[in-house]
Order: sequence, then structure tokens, then C-alpha cells
Amino acid sequence: MAFTLACKLGLTIHCWRHRFSTIWASRVSSVERSFLNGCFALPFRVLAQGASLVVRPLLVSFALLGMALTVPAMAAQTVELAVDVSKAGAKIDRNIFGQFAEHLGHGVYEGIWVGPDSAIPNTRGIRNDVVAALRALKVPNVRWPGGCFADEYHWRKGLGPQRVATLNPNWGGVIEPNTFGTQEFMDFLDQIGSEAYISVNVGSGTPQEAAEWLEYMTSAPPTTLAKERAANGHPTTYKVGYLGIGNESWACGGNMTSDYYLSQLKIYTRFVRNFNPAQQDKQQMLKIAVGPGGSERKWTDWTEAIMKAYQTHEWSWDINGLSMHSYTVGHWPPSFASVGFGETEYSQILKFTLEMEDLVSKHSAIMDRYDPQKKVALVVDEWGAWYAPLPGTNPGFLVQQNSLRDAILAALNLNIFARHADRVRMANIAQMINVLQAMIMTDKERMVLTPTYYVFRMYLPFQDATFVPVAFNAGTYMHGNISLPRVDAIAAKDTAGKLWLAMTNLDPNQAIEVEANLASITAKSAVGETLTAPKVDSVNTFEAPNAVVPKPVSAKVQGGKVALKLEAKSVTVISVEQ
Repeated sequence: MAFTLACKLGLTIHCWRHRFSTIWASRVSSVERSFLNGCFALPFRVLAQGASLVVRPLLVSFALLGMALTVPAMAAQTVELAVDVSKAGAKIDRNIFGQFAEHLGHGVYEGIWVGPDSAIPNTRGIRNDVVAALRALKVPNVRWPGGCFADEYHWRKGLGPQRVATLNPNWGGVIEPNTFGTQEFMDFLDQIGSEAYISVNVGSGTPQEAAEWLEYMTSAPPTTLAKERAANGHPTTYKVGYLGIGNESWACGGNMTSDYYLSQLKIYTRFVRNFNPAQQDKQQMLKIAVGPGGSERKWTDWTEAIMKAYQTHEWSWDINGLSMHSYTVGHWPPSFASVGFGETEYSQILKFTLEMEDLVSKHSAIMDRYDPQKKVALVVDEWGAWYAPLPGTNPGFLVQQNSLRDAILAALNLNIFARHADRVRMANIAQMINVLQAMIMTDKERMVLTPTYYVFRMYLPFQDATFVPVAFNAGTYMHGNISLPRVDAIAAKDTAGKLWLAMTNLDPNQAIEVEANLASITAKSAVGETLTAPKVDSVNTFEAPNAVVPKPVSAKVQGGKVALKLEAKSVTVISVEQ
């Protein structure tokens, strides 16, 4: 009797478990799974206590069988990608992988500049380990000297053998020695192989000051300023690829209205000239106006004002880009921890960062009305995660850790920029070293590369690659009331014609099987790298620098399809050999 009852009840429970298993992985949270496991296990425990010793093993077997039969539903789900290389899109401008180095905290001093007399290996005061790491990223451009710092920066104080020490009221009120000035910045760019994105002082400066700075850097004829540059050790002209006309002029850059800023913009773009002979034709310096800082009405009105003026602009002024600033903060002031967080904070931050898609779309639509030919680029020259400062640090130094979550956050934003490559042609993550979502952390002679650094390295093949549309059902990852896509992906052909796929698994708990259907090409093999770690808050430290580093991964290629497993909470980039 006990045996018959056990069999019937065991089979009944198994059937219900099987029905639940079809929705188990995608719709049931971890808390709910624990509760349901307990509910299913209870009848087995009751029966086992009342049955004979002979029956108990059978009951345990039924329980194990029921659990085993649910395993396929708990295994990696399959996401199909449709990639048609014949439908190529816009070029993914390499400048979307730009960096930002502001005079803030230890971003410049100790991060880049240690001085020629330092025991830390350096070349003319610039640390060699940082240079080597950045050269490997092929950094296309570096925005400098700010940020809010830029609109209080007077370039002559950072020039020549005698520097003028001032205060840095924006970032900690510390002494700014000005030992890292124009010639040091340009030397740094030369060492890492990058281009200058100079942000000129509109807030507390003058058009004359900015014009003379550009003459000092770019004039070839022997003007007094050109002779001064030569006397300071650089007789040849500098190349300035990009010029930012102010920074956040609606806030720390002067609290200007759009109309007032527009009046200044016209003056600066007219008189702040680049005289470098090599930049008078195809290599012309691009001028970037201050743009929006969010999605609210005041920001859309700002974009509207600048672009409406651009539509009917006269020959005497012009712009090539409109900047946009958007940080993944969550709430202001920044309160999310950069280390020691769990799945809730992980999912919240990723939810916030995906708002970049709507933000880019909204301002691009305004720009399209006045610039349908897309001559003006949307330049996202400040983006990244902004968390609460690490305990024990100067709050004005914006020191935070950089975790696996930030690597995923970076990949998601780069994917958004790539999908909008026709309009977003430049971006600068904030910031390069020791500040906010940094590529690199330093501590005296020590240096460590962050998870975000490795995402930028993995995405190198996408610099100047041709975007290839990818169609896929992203699925859904749920945590509490937060809903996110489970997977994100982009594809592109590099300059040599090779196909690359970048795929991100947002789900921190479950792997995903990906099957990419490749049209128009015959794939032979596919290899690449994947970046993941045991926990969402895993970080690289000076003591354990390789906790979050890419690992080799290969895919199965058969019948025109590429199949591979994306580990939970991971970023994967593969190349397809034809």
C-alpha cells in the first residue's frame, strides 16, 4: 500500500515539476525557486518518514529523478542571431573609444605624470607602464584638460620652466601645480599614439586666450607664439584634431542659457583657428559644441537651439559635433557602492545604463530634423559609471572600484554607440586613470588594469569597422521587479573584411547558448575571448590583478552557423574565419 501510494504521489509530483520546469529558468526568481523547491520536497519528506525502510530508497530515487528531469530546463537557453554581412551599415568610428583625462584627483598627477626625477620608470616624467597599457588600446583621442577644470584652466600657467601653482576648486580644493601642461600633454599623446581633443575655457576665459593657445600649438610661421613654442622644446607644430568649445556651459561651465552660449559659440568657432599646414584640408580640426546633459525638456530645448542655429549658420562660424554627457549614476548624489554589492544593485545599475539608448535616440531625432545629412556628430564625451567615493578617500577625487559589472556596462554602451554609428562618431569614457570608470588604477609604482580596460581591448577590432545589423530575440532576465534583456550583441566587418561578433550575457546566474546564422559568408572557424568572473562585484586589485581577465573561447561552426555558450555575466568577442 505504502509502495503504491508512494509511486502515485511521486509520479504526480514529478508531472507538476515537469510542467513548472518549462518556465523555471526565465520567469521564476531565485527566492521563488527556493520556495518551490521546498514545496516539492515536503511530500517526499512526509512519505519517507511514514514508509518502511524498503520504500525510502525508492522515494529518494523518485525525488532525484524528478529533480534530474528538470535539469534541461535549467540548462543554458538558446538565443538565435541572424547576421547578414551583405547588409552593411555605417562605419563604427574609432573615436567612440576615446578617453578623458581631467585634472582631477590622481587622474593626471600620479596616474600619468610622476616627474622625470621619479623612481617610477618614466619617459620625460610620464610613466612607462601606463603608456604601454594605453598604446595596446590604440586610444584614438584624449579629451583634456577637463571637464569642469577646463573652464577655469589658463594655459599659460602650465607653460615653460616656471609654472604657476593655483588651486583646483572644482575637485577637492587641492593645489594644482601646473607641472603637467600643454607640452607634457602633447608628449603623452605622442607616446601613446593618440590625438588631442582640447577643451578650451569659455567660462572664465576669453576668445583671445583660446585663440592664442591654438596659435601657440599650431602656427608654423615664426610668430612670437611659435617661437615661444620652439623655445619650450617643440619647434614643429602640434596637431589638434578636436576642439571642444567649453564644457557643460549650462552648469559648472558658466550656468549659461542656450541663447547666451550660442552667442559665445559663434565667436569662438570664428576666431579660435588651427594654423597647422597639415590640417587645412582633409585633416581639419573638428569643432564640438556643448550639448545636452540628459533627456528632460531643458536638454532637448538646448539641442534644439544649437541645431536650429546650425541649420542656417553663416560661413563665419561652424560646428562639426554636439557633445552629450550622461553618467550611469542611479541617483544623485551618487550613492551606489562600487564594490561589495549584490545582484539587486547589479541589475539596477544595468537598467540605468541602458537608458543611454533612448537618450541617444531622442537627441539624434532632433539633430536629424535640422541636419538630415548627419554632418554634425553626436559626441558622447562624458559617459560611464559614477558611484559613491570609496571610504577613506577624498570625496573630490571621485575614487571608485571597477568591477565585472562595469565591464558589462561598458560593453552595453559601446554597443549602443555602434548601433547609432551614423550619428555617434565620438565618445569619451570618464575617466582614463584612477577616476570614476577608469581603464587603469595606480598606487605609487604599482599599476593594475581594470575589467573595463579589457573590454576596450577586446573591442579593438571594431575601431573603424563596418557595422553589420544583427537580429535576435534578447530574452528576459528578471530580478525582483527589474526586467533586462538577457543578451545583447553587435557585429561588424573590420578593415580587412573579417567578421566580428560581440555578445554580452547580462544574466548573472545562467549561461546562454548562442547560435549565429551567417548569411552571405561561409564560416570555417570562430575563436575569441570571453570576460567573466565568479561574482558580479569581482575586481582586479594590486594584490590579485588577474581576477577578471579575458580567457580564450572557441565556437562550433557547422552548416553556416556559429554556436557557442555565453557564460553568465560575461562579455564575449569572437572572429569568424572564412
